[in-house]
Amino acid sequence: MSVSTTFDLLLRGGRVIDPASGIDGIKDVAVRAGKVVTVQADILPTSAKEIVDVSGKIVLPGLIDTHAHVYQYVTGRFGVNADMVGVQSGVTTLVDQGGPSCMTLPGFRHFVAEKALSRTYAFLSAYLVGGLEGHYYPSLYSPDGVDIEATVKAANANRDLVRGIKAHAEIGGFARWGIRVIEMAAEIGRRADLPVYVHFGQLWGLPASGTNGEDVDTILTRVIPLLRSGDVLAHPFTRHPGGFVNREGEVHPVVRAALDRGLRVDVGHGSHFSYRLARKAIAAGIIPTTLGADIHGYNTHVPAPAGTPDEHADDENHPFASQAKFSLVQAMSSMMALGLTLEQVVPMVTSHPAEMLGLSGEIGTLRSGVDADVTVLVEHPGRYILRDNEKTEVIADSLLQPAFCLRAGVRHDATAPILPRAVAA
Repeated sequence: MSVSTTFDLLLRGGRVIDPASGIDGIKDVAVRAGKVVTVQADILPTSAKEIVDVSGKIVLPGLIDTHAHVYQYVTGRFGVNADMVGVQSGVTTLVDQGGPSCMTLPGFRHFVAEKALSRTYAFLSAYLVGGLEGHYYPSLYSPDGVDIEATVKAANANRDLVRGIKAHAEIGGFARWGIRVIEMAAEIGRRADLPVYVHFGQLWGLPASGTNGEDVDTILTRVIPLLRSGDVLAHPFTRHPGGFVNREGEVHPVVRAALDRGLRVDVGHGSHFSYRLARKAIAAGIIPTTLGADIHGYNTHVPAPAGTPDEHADDENHPFASQAKFSLVQAMSSMMALGLTLEQVVPMVTSHPAEMLGLSGEIGTLRSGVDADVTVLVEHPGRYILRDNEKTEVIADSLLQPAFCLRAGVRHDATAPILPRAVAA
């Protein structure tokens, strides 16, 4: 490297972990014109206009949140500000899960994706209404509310923005309409050649007539055969019926077979995540592929837009038992408290999401020439108690927190009001 080479910025002396490039060590990251130039040890400080000392910190490719709800105002209480859960929380790329539909995608592009400082993609809703507060109005999510042709057309016309399809496989929908809606969503995914991200675990509640003969423990076994390699099983560790662990407390055998044929698992953490059930699944060898945070206005103290309906009566989406603050980085700590290592968790928020989005080598890496999307974390050792909404506690021996991130070389400090503070037990 020539001494005359000038970098705009040098992140110096941090532990750089880039699974896509096979890097894990004390390195410097050099940035010029918003791009990564090189990652190597002991770059001359005189070669950079600005030096940021990140020694003692963890330097990662910009984090990717595979499960966001950022169609603000349009999706009622669910939709929150993109940059609050994005760059202000140390996350450079967001994937909105099912907020926009084929009808509302132009609005999402103009008002969210093009305005946000965070890189923003969407998994297009299989339903015409998109991610409205459907737990109030489940009839909107019937087969009559799905237009296969229009959704495929919208996805194909917006390939830069639409990276997948969002659908739901939960007992409330099955009790009303059976499996037809999921069959239609799977057909959209096949025809658009995009991954389908399927919500498991109760969401809409049961109709007055009950389950109508549907058994929640058969949903996984009936849905998985409809899916293809690359499709995503979401909310595996939900505390509600319909996740990976059945009513007998056993992991469904079909899950292992699904992973063996290329299906993926996204944590979709949210407020219905169960440490108790996650322990069972992880002990059975079910290690998630990606780690979406699933932050929305129901599980954080974010004011709802005026005119939004009152909060729903059930407890699906209320704030966390111990806090009403959350972030993707906190979800990383949550997984580590369950016994996964940092080295296991980092690919879940970098290289694996990039692959899920069909963007390997473009994001989720610090490869030379890519946009300088970089996340810098601090790891606080200590003893921290984390609680879920079942009031189950796990002990974390360290807690990760974002310090700042670079989005295309521009620095954003971690100032989001939803970020938890590290308070040792």
